[in-house]
Amino acid sequence: MNDAAQPLDRATAAEFAAWFKALADPTRIQIVSLLARRGTPMNVGEIVAAVDVVQSTVSAHLKVLAEVRFLLLEHRGTATYYRINDACVDCFPTAADIVMGRPVPAQPVPSQPASPSRGARQ
Repeated sequence: MNDAAQPLDRATAAEFAAWFKALADPTRIQIVSLLARRGTPMNVGEIVAAVDVVQSTVSAHLKVLAEVRFLLLEHRGTATYYRINDACVDCFPTAADIVMGRPVPAQPVPSQPASPSRGARQ
């Protein structure tokens, strides 16, 4: 039987579904876009001010995005800063191609691995 005509295995499908679900909210899209375009970590207060949504809602969205590893956390004193997990975001278009049965594009070569000494949760 042709593997291309078969569905994805259940574990892969579940992981990709979690990614798609995490992005299935306009506020989460705004947060990912903000952090990706800013390019530097931001704390909850800065994100709240930028997306004009109450803190508790932003915190809930940040939790969802961190659970699927689109965002990484950095603790600085009592504040938590959020940044884009470039490795995960780079994989996202490939996930869409895989789900749709399209040829998988070449993976980008990482420039340098993230430094775990910076306090980021990987």
